[in-house]
Amino acid sequence: MQRWFQSLSLALLAFSISPALAQDTGVLSGTVTDTSSAVVANAQVIAINVDNNFETTTVTNAEGLYRIPFLRPGTYRMRITAPGFKTFIRENVDLRVGATLPIDARMEVGALAESIQVTAASPLVETDSSQRGQVISGDQTRALPLISREYSSLALLTTGVKLGGSSLTTGNTPREGAFNVNGLRSVFNNFLIDGVDNNAYGTSNQGFSNQVMQPTPDAIGEFKVVTNNMSAEYGRSAGATINVAYASGTNQFRGSAWEFMRRTELNATGAFRPDCNRSLR
Repeated sequence: MQRWFQSLSLALLAFSISPALAQDTGVLSGTVTDTSSAVVANAQVIAINVDNNFETTTVTNAEGLYRIPFLRPGTYRMRITAPGFKTFIRENVDLRVGATLPIDARMEVGALAESIQVTAASPLVETDSSQRGQVISGDQTRALPLISREYSSLALLTTGVKLGGSSLTTGNTPREGAFNVNGLRSVFNNFLIDGVDNNAYGTSNQGFSNQVMQPTPDAIGEFKVVTNNMSAEYGRSAGATINVAYASGTNQFRGSAWEFMRRTELNATGAFRPDCNRSLR
């Protein structure tokens, strides 16, 4: 009985973890064919992360199909090889958080040492999903002005998103993460960090944040605001899903330093200076 309970617990744990892993990653998939449009089975497909040279490998099935899930967002190089064919290389594959991109390859007969390299191509369209939204990159998060360093404020760049007019707390301070999407209340939004639930359920009607923790903009790789037709893996809510992916490590040293300063003597002078008001009395 105890062994059965342990097996059931492990199965439930794996079931609960798998969707979370998929939400903050991307998928590369496609079909490998030759010049006569015949499928190429057992071709080796390698996705190489350009930032850290990490390789993920799979092979095509009998129908020439392949699928590489759980890839961190970033730029990838695709390398596909098969006996009797030239090596197919696709450069600059920009994989965003939560995206599924089709990378089809047409192999030419030749030696394996020869290669076909595709460097310039039209932007990839995500045809395997009907969800709508916008990705805010980490560079945008760090470059655009954020008066309170709230990354979620940049969700207002997405179509259909507006600051919640009634989401105010004591002192008329807008609650962090309080914005309306497609006319829905802000409490219907769903916040995720690397696939983990980040919703502050206890502060849905009061408090200063809709998130349990607010990541610093320097730590964010990118985030996506999904506003409509979202996948069932997100679940939970009818509002938007704000899907944050932390920045991953690379082969280069990097860091950041910043200072936040707000001094009233540096503020712009208003239409009526206080000393002028006193002189008119």
